[in-house]
Amino acid sequence: MTDRYHLGDYSQLVAHAAAKLDSDRVPARLRGHDHTLWSTDPTEISDRLAWLTLPTDMRSELPGLYEFADEIRTAGYRHVGLLGMGGSSLGPEVIRRVIGCTVSNGAYPQMLTLDSTVPDWVAVTTGQIDPKRTLFAVSSKSGTTTEPLTFYAYFRDLVESGLGVEAAGDNFIAVTDPATALAKRAGDENFRRAFLNNPDIGGRYSVLSYFGLVPAALTGIDLHRLLTSAERMQERCRTDGPAAENPGAWLGAAIGTMVKHGRDKLTLIATESMTPFGLWVEQLLAESTGKNNTGVIPVAAEPLPGRNEACYGEDRFFVQLRLADDDNSGPDGLVEQLQGAGHPVAVLELADVYDLGAEFYRWEYATAVAGHVLGIHPFDQPDVQGAKDRTVSVLEQWQRDGALPAARSDDGALLARLLESSQPGDYLAIMAYLPDTEGIREGVRELRQRVMAKYRIATTMGYGPRFLHSTGQLHKGGPPSGIFLQLTQDHQTDIPIPGWDFSFGVLADAQALGDLQGLDDLGRRTVSVHVGSDPAGGIKRIVEAL
Repeated sequence: MTDRYHLGDYSQLVAHAAAKLDSDRVPARLRGHDHTLWSTDPTEISDRLAWLTLPTDMRSELPGLYEFADEIRTAGYRHVGLLGMGGSSLGPEVIRRVIGCTVSNGAYPQMLTLDSTVPDWVAVTTGQIDPKRTLFAVSSKSGTTTEPLTFYAYFRDLVESGLGVEAAGDNFIAVTDPATALAKRAGDENFRRAFLNNPDIGGRYSVLSYFGLVPAALTGIDLHRLLTSAERMQERCRTDGPAAENPGAWLGAAIGTMVKHGRDKLTLIATESMTPFGLWVEQLLAESTGKNNTGVIPVAAEPLPGRNEACYGEDRFFVQLRLADDDNSGPDGLVEQLQGAGHPVAVLELADVYDLGAEFYRWEYATAVAGHVLGIHPFDQPDVQGAKDRTVSVLEQWQRDGALPAARSDDGALLARLLESSQPGDYLAIMAYLPDTEGIREGVRELRQRVMAKYRIATTMGYGPRFLHSTGQLHKGGPPSGIFLQLTQDHQTDIPIPGWDFSFGVLADAQALGDLQGLDDLGRRTVSVHVGSDPAGGIKRIVEAL
């Protein structure tokens, strides 16, 4: 692995921050699980630091994971259906996209991740599998997360219809903490296996635990290589050397320093092979630091401007993630252009795709250090529960009245007015309660390009309700610099949830309403556009309005 930092005018500031880490003994205190690095209150800190030794701790679990993967392969399952949200799904999905595409042995089942309650998305996932020949991994740290429990109810019904009630349990495994409701359900309802994770690991720091390694093993990933790269990074970050030689501490010092000096838009300009990494790092940075009206605003998968770097404001810190055999110049030579224009840039080069394990560890360590630099508690998510409570309230109204509250109906003209009044340092957050289709992706890409070019502000994009377990914390607890565009649609079909009082369509709409209410209550600048039965066309009309 090779790291190159081109920090320009910020070099001395970051060096000073790293020296301060040394004088405050931050790496040593982090190694000792010292919660006072972030707060005098140990709540959700002292019991959230087991990730620091996960690469070595999980080494002893590999034989059992390989044995279980062989059992599933021998049983003839064609797919692994990962039913989770946030930290339970994003890490495994990144491993699948970055490394899984290099696994050529077709004997392993393919993994599909379901982390959306939008019924069109549920229907597409269902259409890609044979439930009778799919192993479903119900993944939730708390064991009470609504989305994976509703997914489980839906697929359990399908499996029982095909295999019968007695045999259906073999098609399900659980990944959860000990003594959760999901762990109990796994026993009561005859799941094939329950993997009980170390409870002293927060969800977004859990990718190198059972939450990430179980799905990876089932799909043929070489866990030994993945953990070996993570162990090397663990050793480099946990030595007694100066912070300037500690890859995680140095990155954390750089991130925190940039935020304190107005460059809070950490923009990942990953090469194509590493682009999926943004899915995971978005949650890690946003949910960990987006509090107290400050924080890191991660910008991932933003369309590249070619050679027109003028669309970038002075609020950016660029990080390129690339493989060693990728084009040295980076996407369209943009890295060199950015350096020449005076933007701070870091280039993190991986020897091969299995160095992804090292990057997981580096960024977790860096996020903890950045939280210390910014005076932020990086292991809680105080504004996430509020969105869940508002969704429950909306669903209660639906159960009482038989209808959801009336939704707002804005248009592209309101978005244009808000963007026209935007200031340097603002950003547009696109929150799409839509299925992930090529037409929608293309429309969102065009919208982001138009906003970047015309208004020179950063853009982010997340599918709902996935982002509620990721950037949703930042939207509400972070700086008030966001302009929030919510996109909803007519559901082409709705899907009932066996044993629940509402359908997937009602749940998705309630989540969108609850989220918008939360943003409105905080006085955020919001626009809600219902794009009807033609989402791609609706997004195109928004672009035209700009």
